Amino acid sequence: MPKRLAYLVLVAGAAVMLLPFLASLFNSLKTYADYIAVPPGLLPDPFEWSNWTQVWERAPFGIYALNSLLIASLAAFGNVLSSAMVGHALARMKLPARGALLTAALATMMLPTVVTIIPSFILFREFGWLDTFLPLIVPFWLATPFGIFLMRQSFLAVPKEFEEAATIDGAGPWRVFTRIHLPLVKPALATLTVFTFMSSWGAVLEPTVYLTSPDKLTLPIGVMGLRGQFVGNDQLVTAAALMSLLPILVLFLIAQRYFVRGAMAAGLKG
Repeated sequence: MPKRLAYLVLVAGAAVMLLPFLASLFNSLKTYADYIAVPPGLLPDPFEWSNWTQVWERAPFGIYALNSLLIASLAAFGNVLSSAMVGHALARMKLPARGALLTAALATMMLPTVVTIIPSFILFREFGWLDTFLPLIVPFWLATPFGIFLMRQSFLAVPKEFEEAATIDGAGPWRVFTRIHLPLVKPALATLTVFTFMSSWGAVLEPTVYLTSPDKLTLPIGVMGLRGQFVGNDQLVTAAALMSLLPILVLFLIAQRYFVRGAMAAGLKG
């Protein structure tokens, strides 16, 4: 009975969390008259399936999506690679003051983005990177505090016997890292990939500051700009916002079997 009750509570919680998504989906399929009706109706009458196609016809939604996909994919790859290397070094190598280095890295998580955005803007302006994708990609290739912590905890959970056996067989540090340790922390790699992709895909502040050309805008900025173009057509903005969520949902469904295990691995060993 307690197990059935637990499942019932979980199903009820999932249903409650799903309601806003369903409400947005139905709103995206309404006419404008139904959208602003008081009291609001639950189901569209009729279903305006053309709302989703109108978004692509009235705005360069495809360009926005490709820009976001390129930025988020490169950012995720760079963060996973660099964070794995730094996390492995802090977990497995005998570095001087490695505890202090980890603490310093984690301390930067307390700095809000708005504090660092102006120095970053000045730095990227000196590099000549403004109105390019580089300010949105390169910082992830230098590892992130959360990625370092997650990967360090995952590498600490790998038994030392694997490394010792590989070393006896003549494997060097790089081969141990790539052939032994990385395959054993796939859940953490998948988790970091999902988190980084979501963070980069949904970023609003940084693209607004660094990008100015209309053909270089990302999807969230494009969706925000639709409100000015679709005055009196808020249902189209809702459809555009839902379309921007689809890549995140697909990525999460692909990586979900690793996601929970990777999140749990962060607290295994200190």
